[in-house]
Amino acid sequence: MLKQGIKKTVDFPEEVEFSLDGDTLRVSGPDGELSRVFDQNGIELDKDGNSVVLKAKTGRRKVRAAFGTAVSHIENMIKGVTEGFSCKLKVFYSHFPISVSVSDDRVKIENFLGEEKPRFSRIVGDTEVEVKGEEIEVRGIKKEDVGQTAANIEQVAQTRNRDPRVFQDGIYIVEEP
Repeated sequence: MLKQGIKKTVDFPEEVEFSLDGDTLRVSGPDGELSRVFDQNGIELDKDGNSVVLKAKTGRRKVRAAFGTAVSHIENMIKGVTEGFSCKLKVFYSHFPISVSVSDDRVKIENFLGEEKPRFSRIVGDTEVEVKGEEIEVRGIKKEDVGQTAANIEQVAQTRNRDPRVFQDGIYIVEEP
């Protein structure tokens, strides 16, 4: 166990602006704006010029884990507003051709295993879903929303009560965010 505290500085690029209001960090860049509340016990955020300084008074295991998570969240926010995140999925079928379309905040999967009723998957947050034939691309500035949307699509298109060695039809994540 560490007896002293932990301190880490996260620098922001010039094109990214941020503000710190108590525990809330707002980050805005060329692609959009994100905000997150950092209210973990024992972790403090301070503004220092063009960087954020994270401090923890103790080095206990749970505090170190929360500290590393907070640093990763800030780095993901910076990457999200500058580059964005994307995830690719692929449609596989051998029995019935699957058609995928996007309408409003849902992904519609038709003719999955010859079913008459379509299956629907929810799009989380401000994530964009684009269907190009057999490939589906999920893009957004928030990593959690992109990953959850891709997982929702993959889970909706799972085969159940069939032999998985024969029925390998489905939509699978081939490139993660």
